[in-house]
Amino acid sequence: MASRPDAPLMALALDRPAEAETNPAPLHRQIYDQVRDLVLAGRVAPGARLPSSRTLAGELGCSRNTVLAAYDQLLSEGYLEGQRGSGTYVSRVLPDQLLTAASEGPSVQRKPIDSAPPRLSRRGQGLAGLDRGPRGRRGEVRAFQPGIPDLDAFPFDVWGRLLGRIWRRPELVLRRHGAAGGHRPLREAIAHYLRAVRGLRCDWQQVLITSGAQQALDLVTRTLLDPGDRVWIEEPGYPGLRGPLLAAGAEIVPVPVDGSGLSVAAGRARASDARMAVVTPSHQYPLGVVMPVSRRLDLLDWARTAGAWIVEDDYDSEYRYGGRPLAALQGLDTADDGGRVVYVGTFSKVLFPSLRIGYLVVPPDLVEPVCRARAALDDHPSAVVQPALAAFIEDGYFAAHVRRMRALYAARQQALLDAARLRLDGVLEVQPDEAGLHLVAHLAPDLSARMDDREASNRAARAGVVAPALSSYFLSAPRSIGLMLGYAAVREDEIEAGVERLAAALARDRR
Repeated sequence: MASRPDAPLMALALDRPAEAETNPAPLHRQIYDQVRDLVLAGRVAPGARLPSSRTLAGELGCSRNTVLAAYDQLLSEGYLEGQRGSGTYVSRVLPDQLLTAASEGPSVQRKPIDSAPPRLSRRGQGLAGLDRGPRGRRGEVRAFQPGIPDLDAFPFDVWGRLLGRIWRRPELVLRRHGAAGGHRPLREAIAHYLRAVRGLRCDWQQVLITSGAQQALDLVTRTLLDPGDRVWIEEPGYPGLRGPLLAAGAEIVPVPVDGSGLSVAAGRARASDARMAVVTPSHQYPLGVVMPVSRRLDLLDWARTAGAWIVEDDYDSEYRYGGRPLAALQGLDTADDGGRVVYVGTFSKVLFPSLRIGYLVVPPDLVEPVCRARAALDDHPSAVVQPALAAFIEDGYFAAHVRRMRALYAARQQALLDAARLRLDGVLEVQPDEAGLHLVAHLAPDLSARMDDREASNRAARAGVVAPALSSYFLSAPRSIGLMLGYAAVREDEIEAGVERLAAALARDRR
């Protein structure tokens, strides 16, 4: 007889006379003591249903009468409530609470609890102090929050059918421990897609599944960096990349971004001995510039000479509105030593963020050590969504969804440009972008003379508009100011209304 679904799992264990070194307590007393301790510790909540006596006896390998004796004692002392046949529950008012309240009385004051903050390591302090930027309220997307796809346009009916088809009768391999690199069909599907669309040089063994781009970077940095190693990052750049680098004990070296992406010359001047560079060459975040081939080859030459690694974050390559997606930097890495580029991708922006599926593509010589590191840290990625995602790609739904969203987002970018031209002329300078999910709006001279972009962002927030300040993406003194305007998750009528609110918030102060 199975326990009710709302019965909590209780990790109880019995010491029997033949197994114990000393004479253990009677079995019913052991059950009584352990259940009582669980209840008083709050590990089984007041009002929670306990497993039936028959179920618990079967789990512990003892007689049902033994469990009934323990339950009866707990019932008589007020720890449990209920009657046989209708279920047994944790009492909503525990006897020790009543005794404590009676003995203390209303005039007794408890000793204040020490409120000193917990002592953190220097690395923990750095991680706790990182600012991820505005993310909006849970479940709410507002204009113009960047980095969020349209969640209503995803074909969840198809997704649900694929999940149901796989998990109604899952194969035995899906119910066992998985491989550290992830579900092979998904790795094969991703490798095929990357070779065909992004020009990568890889086979499926080089593709490792992670729970997102940040976990991918965390795994790479833990495997390849020692504490104190210096790492180039783009300035300005995505703040979410800083956490894994700090967690690895790396020294972050901001390298300026110019019209061709990360400046390799500036990187050489600041830290020629760096062990890693983290870049977004196909569509720099947040400025949107593209790294040309000459700059990419220069970056690869530095990595080979310095014995360093390049992490290529290809966060939104699917959404390019002018021609085919650009080839990845990894495809240019033809070194005899197996390559210096680690490629990072994610499905968070192309599908939906809570999917939590990303991937690494590592050089052949790194496959085994990175897989071993992954197995040591968290064994293997969850197998729940991986087979469904593999089917979603293999059956053509992924390509169809990307084509549909590319057209939708291109139309929304144009709607934002049109509204900005009408309402924000002379306030913000908004230029089109051939790719991505946001635009950068630079403050016009008249506005920048009155306020900086942080003040502009605060004014927008008070008007109900999310428009992060571009200066917040710099680690050092900002070299340009502006606002980030995401449009992908905002309907066209909401885009126009959001621009109106933004224009009103940034209007010249009335005297």
